[in-house]
Amino acid sequence: MEATRYKHIIWDWNGTLLDDAWLCVDIMNVVLSRRKMPVISLRQYQELFDFPVVDYYVRLGFDFEKESFEIVGTEFIDYYEERRHEAPLQKEVKAVLRTVREAGITQSLLSAYKQSTLNELVAYHRLNDYFLMVMGLDNHYAHSKVEIGKAWMNELHYGPHEVLFIGDTVHDHEVAEAIGADCLLVTSGHHRREKLEECGVPVLSSICDVVDFAVMKY
Repeated sequence: MEATRYKHIIWDWNGTLLDDAWLCVDIMNVVLSRRKMPVISLRQYQELFDFPVVDYYVRLGFDFEKESFEIVGTEFIDYYEERRHEAPLQKEVKAVLRTVREAGITQSLLSAYKQSTLNELVAYHRLNDYFLMVMGLDNHYAHSKVEIGKAWMNELHYGPHEVLFIGDTVHDHEVAEAIGADCLLVTSGHHRREKLEECGVPVLSSICDVVDFAVMKY
């Protein structure tokens, strides 16, 4: 039997498997409008958004000497939680996850999303059976996925180039490099293609294209 290109895939959640960039723009514009600040387009959002999230808020024009990040960030999260079920999965997510699994490649999920809510959403979309592990952060301020990813890589015990991290932001590339995984980025999420291409790794238009890349036999 031929071996697949990778033995394990670590997926990002928001923007990669979940189609929620539009929802983040919608909600942020509510937060901005309440403060009479300029609203943003999806294009602007994909240019400005990044991790740590606090820096993204600063680029939007928030002054944390006047109003704390905790207040503004929690307001955004509260709105997001109210509407989180409005965001669908990206097209063909289940078909892609199924194909990867049938190829004998195990999968996990690593997100900057709060662990408890991530668990709820993965169950809501009926994806639990595809993942060995679902990993989120213990708060909703979304600092970094690196430490969690490093610990998981140590548990996996795979060698160089046997694990692929798939995400939709420059931060996902940074995480992949930090934990020692190969990286693949998709343009259907929170960063525009031009920004992703600066990372110097393969960039695909859709996760539908992931199968040909990650499940390729050798």
